[in-house]
Amino acid sequence: MSFKHHVFFCLNQRSNGEDCCDRHNAFALFDFAKKRVKELGLSGPGKIRINKAGCLDRCADGPVAVIYPEGIWYTFIDTEDVEEIIQSHLIQGRPVERLQLT
Repeated sequence: MSFKHHVFFCLNQRSNGEDCCDRHNAFALFDFAKKRVKELGLSGPGKIRINKAGCLDRCADGPVAVIYPEGIWYTFIDTEDVEEIIQSHLIQGRPVERLQLT
């Protein structure tokens, strides 16, 4: 595997007025995660990759991200939630139950 963790942030935009991750600050939270992982020296081959994704088909739960190889889905509201996912799941290997989607 090229990365220990691969994180996909849904950044889907809908122009028809339907709910989507874009309407829930997804771009800013993606940018925060990408910058933070880089600041912590956790990005790059064999480490963590933060990626943009199109629709992940969980619009009602947005914003959402999924982390592989575990396949754990998260929803989050702000940078504090994203920081908790980085610190707990990506660094310590402990998924954040309160933010997980079932």
